[in-house]
Amino acid sequence: MSKKKQTEAEEVKEEKTEEASEETIEEEEKAAPETEAKPEEKEAEKPEEAKPKTDELAAMNDKYLRLCAEYDNFRKRTQKEKDAIYADVRANTLISFLPVYDNLVRALNQPTEDEAYKKGVEMIMTQFRATMEKLGVTEMDCLGKKFDPAFHNAVMHVDDEEKGENEIVEVFQQGFMLGDKVVRFAMVKVAN
Repeated sequence: MSKKKQTEAEEVKEEKTEEASEETIEEEEKAAPETEAKPEEKEAEKPEEAKPKTDELAAMNDKYLRLCAEYDNFRKRTQKEKDAIYADVRANTLISFLPVYDNLVRALNQPTEDEAYKKGVEMIMTQFRATMEKLGVTEMDCLGKKFDPAFHNAVMHVDDEEKGENEIVEVFQQGFMLGDKVVRFAMVKVAN
């Protein structure tokens, strides 16, 4: 065999293999639509498949945000309750000590000839008032003021032309406040 014929045979073989490989590629492409979806069809299917997942994700995100908000509200409510409990306990404790204050006032109002005794009671009363101030308790200034049912408890009424209407003329029991909260209402006598 000559070299010319051999090269021609090789060229024919190469052409046949190229044609065969092109045919197999075409056959694969024809078979591909049956087994796999075209890229355009895949994109069309994605939103349908992704939609339930995005809906589920949105629902989970909403649930998470609601849970965070509930926890934040719980935390704030708990803090307010703790603050309120502390204020109530302070007020209740102070109410327990107010009879001691009332007895000290009565002791100061009693006439006595023993100056050392009187000085001792005055010192105790000064110390008691200082302690109350440190705790944030203030005495209500009532005498000569207008009667206010939010702060005063009227137990007596007197007609006096010299006094104004609903004016407090006498304080029987001192009232106290803790911040803006009334710890004990003042027991008063009101004119007109």
